[in-house]
Amino acid sequence: MLYLCCTQENVTMASIKVILRKKPLKSGAYPICLRITKDRKTKFFKTLFDAHVSDWDSNSGTFKNNTKFIQENRLLQKIKTKAFRICSQLQVENEYFTLHDFEMAFRFKSNPTANNFFSFWKDLIEDMMVAGRTGNAKANREGYKALKKFNSGTNLRFDEINYAYLSKFENHLRSRGGTDGGISVRMRSIRTVFNVAIARDRISSEIYPFHKYKISKLKSRTNKRALDISEVNRIFDVDMTDLPHLVDSRNYFLFSFYTRGMNFADMLKLKWEDIKSDTILYTRSKTKGNFIIKILPPVKEILDYYRTNSIGTQYVFPILLSDGMTPVQIEYRKAKTLTKFNRDLKEIAAVCKIDKLITSYVARHSFANCLKQKGVATDIISESMGHQNLAVTQAYLKDLDSSVLDDASMLLLERG
Repeated sequence: MLYLCCTQENVTMASIKVILRKKPLKSGAYPICLRITKDRKTKFFKTLFDAHVSDWDSNSGTFKNNTKFIQENRLLQKIKTKAFRICSQLQVENEYFTLHDFEMAFRFKSNPTANNFFSFWKDLIEDMMVAGRTGNAKANREGYKALKKFNSGTNLRFDEINYAYLSKFENHLRSRGGTDGGISVRMRSIRTVFNVAIARDRISSEIYPFHKYKISKLKSRTNKRALDISEVNRIFDVDMTDLPHLVDSRNYFLFSFYTRGMNFADMLKLKWEDIKSDTILYTRSKTKGNFIIKILPPVKEILDYYRTNSIGTQYVFPILLSDGMTPVQIEYRKAKTLTKFNRDLKEIAAVCKIDKLITSYVARHSFANCLKQKGVATDIISESMGHQNLAVTQAYLKDLDSSVLDDASMLLLERG
Protein backbone atom coordinates (compact mmCIF):
# COMPACT_ATOMS: atom_id res chain seq x y z
CA MET A 1 0.00 0.00 0.00
CA LEU A 2 1.33 3.38 -1.01
CA TYR A 3 1.09 6.46 1.19
CA LEU A 4 3.12 9.46 0.12
CA CYS A 5 2.93 13.00 1.44
CA CYS A 6 4.68 16.30 1.28
CA THR A 7 6.49 17.87 4.19
CA GLN A 8 4.15 18.73 7.02
CA GLU A 9 3.01 22.31 7.59
CA ASN A 10 1.50 23.16 10.96
CA VAL A 11 -1.05 25.94 11.11
CA THR A 12 -2.84 26.74 14.38
CA MET A 13 -2.43 23.21 15.71
CA ALA A 14 -3.67 21.76 12.41
CA SER A 15 -1.54 19.67 10.06
CA ILE A 16 -1.99 20.43 6.34
CA LYS A 17 -0.49 18.22 3.62
CA VAL A 18 -0.96 17.53 -0.06
CA ILE A 19 -0.71 13.78 -0.54
CA LEU A 20 -1.33 10.86 -2.81
CA ARG A 21 -4.09 8.66 -1.40
CA LYS A 22 -3.36 5.00 -0.75
CA LYS A 23 -5.81 3.45 -3.18
CA PRO A 24 -4.84 3.67 -6.87
CA LEU A 25 -7.23 4.45 -9.69
CA LYS A 26 -7.83 2.05 -12.58
CA SER A 27 -5.21 3.95 -14.57
CA GLY A 28 -2.57 3.11 -11.98
CA ALA A 29 -2.30 6.73 -10.85
CA TYR A 30 -3.18 7.90 -7.34
CA PRO A 31 -5.66 10.67 -6.43
CA ILE A 32 -4.06 13.88 -5.16
CA CYS A 33 -5.79 15.22 -2.05
CA LEU A 34 -5.43 17.92 0.53
CA ARG A 35 -5.30 16.36 3.97
CA ILE A 36 -5.91 18.29 7.16
CA THR A 37 -5.51 16.78 10.62
CA LYS A 38 -6.66 18.46 13.82
CA ASP A 39 -7.36 17.11 17.28
CA ARG A 40 -6.37 13.64 16.02
CA LYS A 41 -9.09 13.73 13.39
CA THR A 42 -8.51 13.84 9.64
CA LYS A 43 -10.38 14.98 6.57
CA PHE A 44 -9.42 14.62 2.92
CA PHE A 45 -10.39 17.00 0.12
CA LYS A 46 -10.07 15.82 -3.46
CA THR A 47 -8.33 17.92 -6.05
CA LEU A 48 -8.82 17.69 -9.81
CA PHE A 49 -5.52 15.85 -10.23
CA ASP A 50 -3.95 12.43 -9.92
CA ALA A 51 -0.36 11.31 -10.37
CA HIS A 52 1.86 8.27 -10.86
CA VAL A 53 4.51 7.69 -8.22
CA SER A 54 7.25 8.46 -10.70
CA ASP A 55 5.81 11.94 -11.33
CA TRP A 56 5.24 12.90 -7.70
CA ASP A 57 7.58 14.69 -5.27
CA SER A 58 6.44 13.66 -1.80
CA ASN A 59 8.63 16.26 -0.09
CA SER A 60 7.22 19.32 -1.83
CA GLY A 61 3.76 17.92 -2.49
CA THR A 62 4.03 18.79 -6.18
CA PHE A 63 4.66 17.17 -9.54
CA LYS A 64 8.39 16.57 -10.17
CA ASN A 65 8.58 17.98 -13.69
CA ASN A 66 7.61 21.59 -13.14
CA THR A 67 8.00 22.39 -16.85
CA LYS A 68 5.53 19.67 -17.84
CA PHE A 69 3.14 20.21 -14.92
CA ILE A 70 3.51 23.95 -14.39
CA GLN A 71 -0.24 24.64 -14.42
CA GLU A 72 -1.03 21.73 -12.10
CA ASN A 73 1.60 22.82 -9.58
CA ARG A 74 0.30 26.38 -9.60
CA LEU A 75 -3.20 25.19 -8.80
CA LEU A 76 -1.97 22.87 -6.05
CA GLN A 77 -0.11 25.78 -4.50
CA LYS A 78 -3.31 27.85 -4.59
CA ILE A 79 -5.17 25.04 -2.80
CA LYS A 80 -2.55 24.91 -0.04
CA THR A 81 -2.51 28.68 0.29
CA LYS A 82 -6.27 28.73 0.55
CA ALA A 83 -6.20 26.06 3.29
CA PHE A 84 -3.56 27.96 5.28
CA ARG A 85 -5.54 31.20 4.99
CA ILE A 86 -8.79 29.57 6.16
CA CYS A 87 -7.08 27.96 9.14
CA SER A 88 -5.57 31.27 10.15
CA GLN A 89 -8.94 33.03 9.89
CA LEU A 90 -10.67 30.33 11.90
CA GLN A 91 -7.96 30.51 14.56
CA VAL A 92 -8.59 34.24 14.97
CA GLU A 93 -12.35 33.68 15.27
CA ASN A 94 -12.19 30.61 17.47
CA GLU A 95 -9.08 28.92 18.79
CA TYR A 96 -10.99 25.66 19.15
CA PHE A 97 -12.43 25.46 15.64
CA THR A 98 -13.29 22.00 14.33
CA LEU A 99 -12.68 20.16 11.07
CA HIS A 100 -16.35 20.74 10.30
CA ASP A 101 -15.75 24.50 10.57
CA PHE A 102 -12.83 24.15 8.19
CA GLU A 103 -14.86 22.07 5.74
CA MET A 104 -17.70 24.60 5.70
CA ALA A 105 -15.25 27.40 4.95
CA PHE A 106 -13.14 25.42 2.49
CA ARG A 107 -15.92 23.77 0.49
CA PHE A 108 -18.66 26.34 0.53
CA LYS A 109 -18.03 29.80 1.95
CA SER A 110 -14.96 30.36 -0.20
CA ASN A 111 -16.28 28.42 -3.20
CA PRO A 112 -18.33 30.64 -5.54
CA THR A 113 -19.90 27.65 -7.32
CA ALA A 114 -20.84 25.74 -4.16
CA ASN A 115 -22.25 28.91 -2.61
CA ASN A 116 -24.27 29.75 -5.71
CA PHE A 117 -27.97 29.74 -4.95
CA PHE A 118 -29.09 28.80 -8.46
CA SER A 119 -26.56 25.97 -8.72
CA PHE A 120 -27.86 24.40 -5.51
CA TRP A 121 -31.49 24.97 -6.56
CA LYS A 122 -30.88 23.28 -9.90
CA ASP A 123 -29.42 20.21 -8.15
CA LEU A 124 -32.39 20.16 -5.78
CA ILE A 125 -34.85 20.18 -8.69
CA GLU A 126 -32.99 17.25 -10.24
CA ASP A 127 -33.25 15.39 -6.91
CA MET A 128 -37.01 15.97 -6.94
CA MET A 129 -37.30 14.53 -10.44
CA VAL A 130 -35.29 11.44 -9.50
CA ALA A 131 -37.52 10.96 -6.45
CA GLY A 132 -40.63 11.18 -8.63
CA ARG A 133 -41.77 14.44 -7.02
CA THR A 134 -42.59 15.92 -10.41
CA GLY A 135 -45.18 18.36 -9.10
CA ASN A 136 -42.66 19.88 -6.68
CA ALA A 137 -40.03 19.92 -9.42
CA LYS A 138 -42.37 21.79 -11.76
CA ALA A 139 -43.23 24.43 -9.14
CA ASN A 140 -39.54 24.89 -8.34
CA ARG A 141 -38.58 25.16 -12.02
CA GLU A 142 -41.11 27.97 -12.44
CA GLY A 143 -39.77 29.70 -9.35
CA TYR A 144 -36.21 29.24 -10.62
CA LYS A 145 -37.08 30.93 -13.93
CA ALA A 146 -38.92 33.80 -12.21
CA LEU A 147 -36.02 34.56 -9.86
CA LYS A 148 -33.46 34.18 -12.66
CA LYS A 149 -35.34 36.76 -14.73
CA PHE A 150 -35.51 39.18 -11.79
CA ASN A 151 -31.84 38.61 -10.98
CA SER A 152 -30.79 39.00 -14.63
CA GLY A 153 -28.85 35.75 -14.53
CA THR A 154 -27.69 33.02 -12.15
CA ASN A 155 -24.87 34.87 -10.42
CA LEU A 156 -26.31 34.92 -6.92
CA ARG A 157 -24.88 33.83 -3.56
CA PHE A 158 -27.02 32.58 -0.68
CA ASP A 159 -25.89 35.45 1.54
CA GLU A 160 -27.07 38.01 -1.03
CA ILE A 161 -30.67 36.92 -0.53
CA ASN A 162 -31.81 38.98 2.44
CA TYR A 163 -34.97 40.80 3.51
CA ALA A 164 -34.36 43.69 1.12
CA TYR A 165 -33.69 41.36 -1.81
CA LEU A 166 -36.85 39.32 -1.19
CA SER A 167 -38.91 42.49 -0.83
CA LYS A 168 -37.63 43.73 -4.19
CA PHE A 169 -38.43 40.36 -5.76
CA GLU A 170 -41.94 40.56 -4.32
CA ASN A 171 -42.42 44.03 -5.83
CA HIS A 172 -41.11 42.74 -9.15
CA LEU A 173 -43.67 39.93 -9.15
CA ARG A 174 -46.48 42.33 -8.28
CA SER A 175 -45.47 44.63 -11.13
CA ARG A 176 -45.97 41.67 -13.45
CA GLY A 177 -49.47 40.95 -12.12
CA GLY A 178 -48.52 38.54 -9.37
CA THR A 179 -51.08 37.85 -6.62
CA ASP A 180 -50.43 37.12 -2.96
CA GLY A 181 -51.08 33.45 -3.60
CA GLY A 182 -48.72 33.25 -6.56
CA ILE A 183 -45.98 35.23 -4.83
CA SER A 184 -46.34 32.99 -1.79
CA VAL A 185 -45.63 29.93 -3.95
CA ARG A 186 -42.42 31.52 -5.27
CA MET A 187 -41.25 32.54 -1.81
CA ARG A 188 -41.97 29.12 -0.32
CA SER A 189 -39.86 27.53 -3.04
CA ILE A 190 -36.95 29.81 -2.14
CA ARG A 191 -37.45 29.06 1.55
CA THR A 192 -37.31 25.34 0.83
CA VAL A 193 -33.94 25.77 -0.90
CA PHE A 194 -32.58 27.57 2.18
CA ASN A 195 -33.97 24.94 4.55
CA VAL A 196 -32.41 22.09 2.59
CA ALA A 197 -29.09 23.91 2.24
CA ILE A 198 -28.96 24.49 6.00
CA ALA A 199 -29.93 20.86 6.72
CA ARG A 200 -27.09 19.69 4.46
CA ASP A 201 -24.63 22.07 6.13
CA ARG A 202 -24.10 23.96 2.90
CA ILE A 203 -24.81 27.34 4.51
CA SER A 204 -25.07 28.78 7.98
CA SER A 205 -28.49 29.31 9.54
CA GLU A 206 -27.31 32.82 10.44
CA ILE A 207 -27.97 34.04 6.88
CA TYR A 208 -31.54 32.60 6.79
CA PRO A 209 -33.63 35.53 5.45
CA PHE A 210 -37.05 34.22 6.44
CA HIS A 211 -36.63 35.16 10.09
CA LYS A 212 -37.41 38.71 8.94
CA TYR A 213 -39.25 38.17 5.69
CA LYS A 214 -42.59 36.56 6.63
CA ILE A 215 -44.39 34.58 3.94
CA SER A 216 -47.45 34.42 6.20
CA LYS A 217 -48.25 38.04 5.29
CA LEU A 218 -49.00 36.86 1.75
CA LYS A 219 -52.47 35.59 2.47
CA SER A 220 -54.71 35.48 -0.55
CA ARG A 221 -57.54 37.93 -0.16
CA THR A 222 -59.57 36.60 -3.07
CA ASN A 223 -62.83 34.92 -2.17
CA LYS A 224 -62.72 31.23 -2.95
CA ARG A 225 -65.48 30.22 -5.37
CA ALA A 226 -67.99 27.65 -4.23
CA LEU A 227 -71.31 26.38 -5.59
CA ASP A 228 -74.43 26.04 -3.50
CA ILE A 229 -76.33 22.78 -3.42
CA SER A 230 -78.86 23.87 -6.06
CA GLU A 231 -76.04 24.60 -8.51
CA VAL A 232 -74.41 21.24 -7.85
CA ASN A 233 -77.77 19.58 -8.47
CA ARG A 234 -78.01 21.35 -11.81
CA ILE A 235 -74.72 19.78 -12.85
CA PHE A 236 -75.93 16.41 -11.59
CA ASP A 237 -79.23 16.66 -13.49
CA VAL A 238 -77.99 18.06 -16.80
CA ASP A 239 -78.81 15.91 -19.85
CA MET A 240 -75.52 14.81 -21.40
CA THR A 241 -77.05 13.12 -24.45
CA ASP A 242 -75.89 15.87 -26.79
CA LEU A 243 -72.75 16.64 -24.78
CA PRO A 244 -70.66 13.43 -24.90
CA HIS A 245 -67.40 15.41 -24.87
CA LEU A 246 -68.29 16.72 -21.39
CA VAL A 247 -69.21 13.41 -19.73
CA ASP A 248 -65.80 12.71 -18.20
CA SER A 249 -65.36 16.23 -16.86
CA ARG A 250 -68.81 16.28 -15.30
CA ASN A 251 -68.11 12.88 -13.72
CA TYR A 252 -64.77 14.05 -12.35
CA PHE A 253 -66.36 17.13 -10.77
CA LEU A 254 -69.24 15.22 -9.16
CA PHE A 255 -66.94 12.42 -8.01
CA SER A 256 -64.71 14.97 -6.27
CA PHE A 257 -67.70 16.70 -4.69
CA TYR A 258 -69.28 13.51 -3.31
CA THR A 259 -65.94 12.16 -2.01
CA ARG A 260 -65.31 15.09 0.35
CA GLY A 261 -63.54 17.13 -2.29
CA MET A 262 -61.00 14.54 -3.45
CA ASN A 263 -58.15 16.32 -5.21
CA PHE A 264 -57.68 15.77 -8.94
CA ALA A 265 -54.12 14.50 -8.35
CA ASP A 266 -55.55 11.74 -6.14
CA MET A 267 -58.41 10.95 -8.51
CA LEU A 268 -56.12 10.29 -11.45
CA LYS A 269 -54.08 7.77 -9.40
CA LEU A 270 -57.13 6.08 -7.84
CA LYS A 271 -57.01 2.34 -8.54
CA TRP A 272 -59.74 -0.26 -8.63
CA GLU A 273 -58.00 -2.00 -5.75
CA ASP A 274 -58.73 1.11 -3.63
CA ILE A 275 -62.47 0.36 -3.94
CA LYS A 276 -63.46 -1.93 -1.06
CA SER A 277 -67.12 -2.97 -1.01
CA ASP A 278 -68.94 0.27 -0.14
CA THR A 279 -65.88 2.36 0.70
CA ILE A 280 -62.93 4.06 -0.98
CA LEU A 281 -59.56 3.92 0.75
CA TYR A 282 -56.80 6.27 -0.43
CA THR A 283 -53.86 8.32 0.79
CA ARG A 284 -53.91 11.98 -0.13
CA SER A 285 -50.78 12.88 -2.11
CA LYS A 286 -50.42 16.36 -0.61
CA THR A 287 -50.80 15.60 3.10
CA LYS A 288 -50.21 11.82 3.15
CA GLY A 289 -53.37 11.52 5.26
CA ASN A 290 -55.38 8.29 4.95
CA PHE A 291 -59.06 8.55 4.06
CA ILE A 292 -61.88 6.02 4.23
CA ILE A 293 -64.91 7.32 2.34
CA LYS A 294 -68.38 5.84 2.09
CA ILE A 295 -69.50 5.33 -1.50
CA LEU A 296 -72.64 7.41 -1.98
CA PRO A 297 -75.12 6.54 -4.78
CA PRO A 298 -73.79 9.24 -7.18
CA VAL A 299 -70.27 7.90 -6.69
CA LYS A 300 -71.42 4.32 -7.25
CA GLU A 301 -73.11 5.39 -10.47
CA ILE A 302 -69.86 6.98 -11.69
CA LEU A 303 -67.80 3.93 -10.68
CA ASP A 304 -70.22 1.63 -12.51
CA TYR A 305 -69.90 3.79 -15.61
CA TYR A 306 -66.11 3.46 -15.66
CA ARG A 307 -66.23 -0.26 -14.95
CA THR A 308 -68.36 -0.63 -18.06
CA ASN A 309 -66.18 1.75 -20.07
CA SER A 310 -62.81 0.66 -18.71
CA ILE A 311 -59.73 1.15 -20.91
CA GLY A 312 -58.10 -1.87 -19.29
CA THR A 313 -55.74 -0.22 -16.80
CA GLN A 314 -55.57 -0.54 -13.01
CA TYR A 315 -56.87 3.01 -12.69
CA VAL A 316 -60.50 3.97 -12.17
CA PHE A 317 -60.48 6.96 -14.50
CA PRO A 318 -59.22 7.08 -18.12
CA ILE A 319 -56.64 9.74 -17.33
CA LEU A 320 -53.48 7.63 -17.09
CA LEU A 321 -53.66 5.65 -20.31
CA SER A 322 -51.46 2.73 -19.28
CA ASP A 323 -49.97 1.06 -16.22
CA GLY A 324 -46.36 1.63 -15.26
CA MET A 325 -46.12 5.23 -16.46
CA THR A 326 -43.10 7.20 -15.25
CA PRO A 327 -43.51 10.19 -12.90
CA VAL A 328 -42.75 12.53 -15.81
CA GLN A 329 -45.39 10.85 -17.99
CA ILE A 330 -47.91 11.01 -15.16
CA GLU A 331 -47.21 14.71 -14.65
CA TYR A 332 -47.67 15.34 -18.36
CA ARG A 333 -51.03 13.53 -18.44
CA LYS A 334 -52.14 15.36 -15.30
CA ALA A 335 -51.36 18.77 -16.79
CA LYS A 336 -52.94 17.95 -20.16
CA THR A 337 -56.12 16.45 -18.69
CA LEU A 338 -56.49 19.16 -16.06
CA THR A 339 -56.37 21.83 -18.75
CA LYS A 340 -59.19 20.12 -20.65
CA PHE A 341 -61.10 19.50 -17.41
CA ASN A 342 -61.09 23.19 -16.47
CA ARG A 343 -62.00 24.21 -20.01
CA ASP A 344 -64.92 21.77 -20.01
CA LEU A 345 -66.13 23.05 -16.64
CA LYS A 346 -66.60 26.51 -18.14
CA GLU A 347 -68.83 25.00 -20.79
CA ILE A 348 -70.72 22.94 -18.21
CA ALA A 349 -71.33 26.11 -16.17
CA ALA A 350 -72.76 27.82 -19.25
CA VAL A 351 -75.02 24.84 -20.08
CA CYS A 352 -76.26 24.73 -16.47
CA LYS A 353 -76.71 28.52 -16.38
CA ILE A 354 -74.29 28.90 -13.48
CA ASP A 355 -72.82 32.39 -13.44
CA LYS A 356 -69.59 31.40 -11.66
CA LEU A 357 -66.15 30.42 -12.83
CA ILE A 358 -65.89 26.70 -12.08
CA THR A 359 -62.53 24.92 -11.85
CA SER A 360 -61.49 21.51 -10.62
CA TYR A 361 -60.82 22.88 -7.14
CA VAL A 362 -64.27 24.41 -6.83
CA ALA A 363 -65.63 20.94 -6.07
CA ARG A 364 -63.64 20.91 -2.83
CA HIS A 365 -64.84 24.34 -1.74
CA SER A 366 -68.39 23.47 -2.77
CA PHE A 367 -68.35 20.37 -0.58
CA ALA A 368 -67.62 22.49 2.49
CA ASN A 369 -70.04 25.23 1.46
CA CYS A 370 -72.93 22.84 0.85
CA LEU A 371 -72.44 21.07 4.17
CA LYS A 372 -72.66 24.46 5.84
CA GLN A 373 -75.91 25.06 3.97
CA LYS A 374 -77.21 21.80 5.39
CA GLY A 375 -76.44 22.95 8.93
CA VAL A 376 -73.42 20.72 9.62
CA ALA A 377 -71.58 21.90 12.71
CA THR A 378 -68.43 23.87 12.10
CA ASP A 379 -66.46 21.54 14.37
CA ILE A 380 -66.93 18.85 11.70
CA ILE A 381 -66.44 20.91 8.56
CA SER A 382 -64.89 24.14 9.78
CA GLU A 383 -65.00 27.57 8.24
CA SER A 384 -61.32 27.27 7.50
CA MET A 385 -61.65 24.37 5.07
CA GLY A 386 -60.86 25.88 1.74
CA HIS A 387 -61.42 29.40 3.04
CA GLN A 388 -59.09 30.68 5.74
CA ASN A 389 -56.72 27.82 6.53
CA LEU A 390 -57.21 24.57 4.70
CA ALA A 391 -54.30 22.85 6.46
CA VAL A 392 -55.88 23.25 9.90
CA THR A 393 -59.10 21.66 8.67
CA GLN A 394 -57.28 18.76 7.09
CA ALA A 395 -55.39 18.11 10.30
CA TYR A 396 -58.61 18.27 12.32
CA LEU A 397 -60.70 16.08 10.00
CA LYS A 398 -57.99 13.45 10.16
CA ASP A 399 -58.82 12.88 13.82
CA LEU A 400 -62.60 12.62 13.38
CA ASP A 401 -64.32 9.27 13.23
CA SER A 402 -64.98 8.40 9.59
CA SER A 403 -68.64 7.60 10.25
CA VAL A 404 -69.26 11.18 11.39
CA LEU A 405 -68.13 12.43 8.02
CA ASP A 406 -70.07 9.74 6.16
CA ASP A 407 -73.28 10.75 7.96
CA ALA A 408 -72.58 14.39 7.13
CA SER A 409 -71.95 13.54 3.48
CA MET A 410 -75.28 11.72 3.26
CA LEU A 411 -76.98 15.09 3.77
CA LEU A 412 -75.78 16.11 0.32
CA LEU A 413 -78.21 13.61 -1.20
CA GLU A 414 -81.20 15.47 0.21
CA ARG A 415 -83.04 17.75 -2.22
CA GLY A 416 -84.63 21.01 -1.27
